[in-house]
Amino acid sequence: MDIQALVQDQRAHFQTGQTFSLAVRRRALDKLRQAILAHEADINSALAADLNKSATESYMCEVGMTLAELNYVRKHLARWMRDRKAATPLAQFHAKSFTVAEPYGVVLIMSPWNYPFMLTLEPLIGAIAAGNCCVVKPSAYSPATSNLIRAILAECFPPEFVCVVEGGRAENQALLDQKFDYIFFTGGVAVGREVMSKAARHLTPVTLELGGKSPCVVDATAKLDLAAKRLVFGKLLNCGQTCVAPDYLLIDGRVKDQFLSHVKKWMTAMYEQDPLDNQGYVRMINRKHYDRVMGLIDPAKVVYGGRGDPDTLKIQPTILDGVSPEDPVMQEEIFGPLLPVLTYDTLDRAVEFINSRPHPLALYLFSEDRAAQERFLRQVPFGGGCVNDTIIHLATSRMGFGGVGDSGMGSYHGKLSFDTFSHRKSVVKKSTWMDLPVRYAPYTALQEKLLRLFLR
Repeated sequence: MDIQALVQDQRAHFQTGQTFSLAVRRRALDKLRQAILAHEADINSALAADLNKSATESYMCEVGMTLAELNYVRKHLARWMRDRKAATPLAQFHAKSFTVAEPYGVVLIMSPWNYPFMLTLEPLIGAIAAGNCCVVKPSAYSPATSNLIRAILAECFPPEFVCVVEGGRAENQALLDQKFDYIFFTGGVAVGREVMSKAARHLTPVTLELGGKSPCVVDATAKLDLAAKRLVFGKLLNCGQTCVAPDYLLIDGRVKDQFLSHVKKWMTAMYEQDPLDNQGYVRMINRKHYDRVMGLIDPAKVVYGGRGDPDTLKIQPTILDGVSPEDPVMQEEIFGPLLPVLTYDTLDRAVEFINSRPHPLALYLFSEDRAAQERFLRQVPFGGGCVNDTIIHLATSRMGFGGVGDSGMGSYHGKLSFDTFSHRKSVVKKSTWMDLPVRYAPYTALQEKLLRLFLR
């Protein structure tokens, strides 16, 4: 594929204005919805081939969430597209002020392999709703899903409107060498830095959805059994290959042993005695990732699980107790089913520990203490999170999702997706039936007096 020619074709198509109207945007979203429904079985098969996801997990975490986002955006799109009135200062009498949402133009969406369908389609929905032309680059690590996304989007749209570029690093580099009007990237921190560096050469704005080590804090007031159940759900969803998965447990030492007994119980209840034999248990995406995660396991600290199967690329849910901040498992985002356990003796120490590390994409606090809840919400920076649950804060179109600091920049979902892919330009429409002379030279003492009256 001639990537430079593709971008030029999309730019030419955008400049015709054919993507601007509400009717065109709605028709595009409707086509996409119909194609997703028609290919649901194919999507399930592709996700099973790439990650061994069950049909239920595929719908819950990929297809269903994508459809919910699409329906929400379509429902509210007309209102989001309207001009927004703004108050006009007296000094600009007589005029009216308003803002206009306009699409950026040709945008690049680079998506990851862990939720390869949802994390490709959800930003695309926002880009289409905002009136852009889009180049989509899915991950080469999830080839079955990437190939299916290409087929679905080719079925829905001409390539000058939406086009998929498959491939690996060479294609990524070729795309990043082009001048786009916006880049939306979801993936790891290292590649995110490269994307931002490449974008800077063209002064292209970016959204970076990254990751990091998201803590799960459990204090002595938490309802321990329920907290353990919800922690296990969030940790082992997609076998830990989730950017907002609880990465490590930070727990009050007084309740650690009791809490871990509940965690072990729920791991067994949800994924059987040996998840390596569970047909619905998600596997690591490839051998490289499997080896990396297995290399983070210190056998001396394993209190549950610890084994993997290199033939199926499955790794048991694993609890590592007695972990120190210097251990290898605490030096990088795990992206797998390992749960390192650290303890604290005072809430001050817990807050200090989290704040001494890069800002996480998510934070989860289990506590019945309202003062503790308020403290974490106000004093600990993180992208988003939950009190007394995990993961579910991203499963809504009514709130934004995004990181802060090392965990990313920008936010999307629902209206924020539309806003992300739109430039809102400010306009003053000035009347011509009068023209106040106060701003024109030569300036007099009266003019200065009037200016001081208006501008203060």
